[in-house]
Amino acid sequence: MTYRKALDKMDRILEQNLLYDFYGELLTEHQQRVYEDAVYNDMSLSEIAGEQGISRQGVHDLIKRCDKILQEIGEIEQLTAENDTDPEERMRRIRELSRSLLKEW
Repeated sequence: MTYRKALDKMDRILEQNLLYDFYGELLTEHQQRVYEDAVYNDMSLSEIAGEQGISRQGVHDLIKRCDKILQEIGEIEQLTAENDTDPEERMRRIRELSRSLLKEW
């Protein structure tokens, strides 16, 4: 692994941890267990699948879905705090993200 790739991976792990720390309570208990095993406990997809009684692909999809949910929630939070962008554009983007989140749940 190159130095740049290692830094990118570390940045991604840090972002996942921060988003989960702030918004993880908004995930279901099942999503929390799987996400914590993957991100905090550094378990493989196969290990999580065996422990949770679901397929490896199911674990992969669930982690990706959780990442998307947490990122969108974080973006909504950021949009609500901004004052320098057009309010109508912010509200349009918040509505768009909210609809996407509702589809995930």
